[in-house]
Amino acid sequence: MQVVDRRQAIARLRTQIEGIEKRSFPEVRQAQSRPYIIRAPDEKFAPAPAGLLHEVWSDEVRNSGAAFGFALGQARALLGRSRPAILFLQLAHEAQQTGLPYGPGLCHFGLCPEALIIGRVRNVTELLWAAEEAAGCKAVAAIIVDIIHPGKILDFTASRRLAMRAGRGKASVFLLRYGREREAGASHLRWRVAPVSSMEALFDARAPGCPRWQVCLEKGQGMVSDMLGQMRWVLNWTENGFALEQAVGTDKAGKAGVGPALSGPVPTALGYGLSETA
Repeated sequence: MQVVDRRQAIARLRTQIEGIEKRSFPEVRQAQSRPYIIRAPDEKFAPAPAGLLHEVWSDEVRNSGAAFGFALGQARALLGRSRPAILFLQLAHEAQQTGLPYGPGLCHFGLCPEALIIGRVRNVTELLWAAEEAAGCKAVAAIIVDIIHPGKILDFTASRRLAMRAGRGKASVFLLRYGREREAGASHLRWRVAPVSSMEALFDARAPGCPRWQVCLEKGQGMVSDMLGQMRWVLNWTENGFALEQAVGTDKAGKAGVGPALSGPVPTALGYGLSETA
């Protein structure tokens, strides 16, 4: 009898949890009918709705700028009159590895530096607490959390708490993660991001142009694509946000110039053909 009662109690708890989850994430149910990415290369990249938990993965820490830029581009689309702020959180002892956002660069990115609030904390516990509290603030559009070494604290339960707070507070949370291994998490969307060589500048072919990313959606609630985790997209940045340039690996990927970002300076001619050495 005790075994039967225990099973019935577990079944009731599961039913209650399912009801709580459905009430917590109305945005997810609304998004079930449409994909998060428009596949045609001449269309714009469709930003995800507000109130979701994103994981933005990069294989190496040196690509943290690309991961942050991708998350910031998505967060920028969520800004509005009632939610004018984006919070960027990082651990104080890890900040030297990933750096700080550059004010003039934010302006070039179409974001007023005053809209970005930067917070540095001492440990992962404080980092997650700050993210949860910010997700409940009605003036915050998005929270970007940069974390290189999360330890065991950032487990499924912690990510579940973040997902629930994001759903209730209508503020999206972007976790910037690094490495090739994936732990179980409660994120609605999981991205894998890598930098791509920029386009040529409009008036100087030798100068770097707008940034580009190679993006793969590894996990996505509401995705209708049967190639989830296999298809990759190249995104180009425009003054109006992300533009879907091409789908890599398909017959539409015929444009040239798609390659990994350079890891260091490349010797080149100086002064219209003059060599670097006499």
